[in-house]
Amino acid sequence: MLTPKGAATRRRIIEAAAAEISERGIGAVTLDDVGRRSGTGKSQLFHYFPDGREQLLLAVAQREADRVIEDQEPYLSGLTSWPAWRQWRDAVVDRYRRQGVNCPLGALITEINRRTPAAQEVTLRLFEQWQARVETGIRDMQRLGHIDHALDAVAAASAVIAAIQGGVVILMTTGSERHLEAALDFCLDHLAQFRTGG
Repeated sequence: MLTPKGAATRRRIIEAAAAEISERGIGAVTLDDVGRRSGTGKSQLFHYFPDGREQLLLAVAQREADRVIEDQEPYLSGLTSWPAWRQWRDAVVDRYRRQGVNCPLGALITEINRRTPAAQEVTLRLFEQWQARVETGIRDMQRLGHIDHALDAVAAASAVIAAIQGGVVILMTTGSERHLEAALDFCLDHLAQFRTGG
């Protein structure tokens, strides 16, 4: 268990690594670079990340995964009306428009090796949390009488997340968010087909 000071130091190292990766690309970043930027020595770096660079990159990947959710707030936690869903949709599109063709999380997971259990866990947890929030929004709309209970909330939430990821992959390839917008609009139109009078 880290002390508050230790937690702050570890967080500073992760933030420094993330900044270095953002500025210079993941392949060019060394532990020496991170140490200089964070004001920590090699012994401190290995104290918090005893397995070295890969462990640090995994921590940065977790930070980036957390930011995917954070960047959608407060909208993602308040999907209780049709205008709220539109605001969330706009926030998602804006996030990925600003990100552009570079996906820090994707690059990190690839560098770590997406087949390793730790890397798989980061991405699995992200998608589970994201889908759970969308599912909660659908169930809240059903509870409030805005969406018919005939809609399968789990399947609908799964489709929404798949649509976003498909749109993001195309955006990373083409630089255009048009497919992401179309995919999200299609999903929201599908939800609206189950709209009730509430």
